[in-house]
Amino acid sequence: MYLGERNWTQVAGLTQRVVVLPLASFEQHGHHLPLLTDTMVCEEIVRRAEAELGDAVLFLPTLWPGVSEHHLGFAGTISISQTVYADLLIDMVESLVSAGFRRIFLLNAHGGNTVPGHMAVYEVQMRHRSMADLWLAIGAWWGLVSERLAALEGMEQPGVIHACEMETSAILCLRPELVRREAAHGTTIPFASAFYSPDFSRSSRVEVPRDFAQLSVTGAFGYPEKASADKGERVLSIAVEEVVAFLREFATWPVVGPE
Repeated sequence: MYLGERNWTQVAGLTQRVVVLPLASFEQHGHHLPLLTDTMVCEEIVRRAEAELGDAVLFLPTLWPGVSEHHLGFAGTISISQTVYADLLIDMVESLVSAGFRRIFLLNAHGGNTVPGHMAVYEVQMRHRSMADLWLAIGAWWGLVSERLAALEGMEQPGVIHACEMETSAILCLRPELVRREAAHGTTIPFASAFYSPDFSRSSRVEVPRDFAQLSVTGAFGYPEKASADKGERVLSIAVEEVVAFLREFATWPVVGPE
């Protein structure tokens, strides 16, 4: 169910449901993918999840601006600062709490939103630490499916990076006319470190903030040339399955607090 399609008099009867706030971005995705790639992927996951869950879960519109300062070296990127973004999320979540909602999930589709998103849910949860029935959560769709993506056969890379094989495959599945296949080239960076991977091909054990223009000439990583619509459908289907599974479980989490 889409909350925005209800009227205010109906809200009181809906507050026992989980509310989902989808977070995305408007930023460069290499020479071959549209600026709204993250938003398109997020909205498709939401569309499919809503169709499966029906009235059991409420979905808000996708928040398309995101924290993308590290992509501003590439034209077309629109970014919100981390502090402004965190404040925006805090105000949005507080509005939902004020209306009576007690289970709120921020579904993230852009890596730059992670830190301010975590800050926001922590801030609101601590403000209402006396509400034992208040559950706030944030998670990226690729994090929910990381193990299953790593096990997918036929993939050159084990997970989602940026404008990569998996994101390119998803857009080929959704909007193939927007993909410039001839321009689909990623970046891989040989880097001898046991702690840091600048091309995101493996997990880093330390955080190293870098501007994307310092790392990739095209703005893309991985192997987008290996993408296909079939791979995209597999990635999206797995993402929807895991998002739906989490939301169903999240709805059942008990009230936990001191006795």
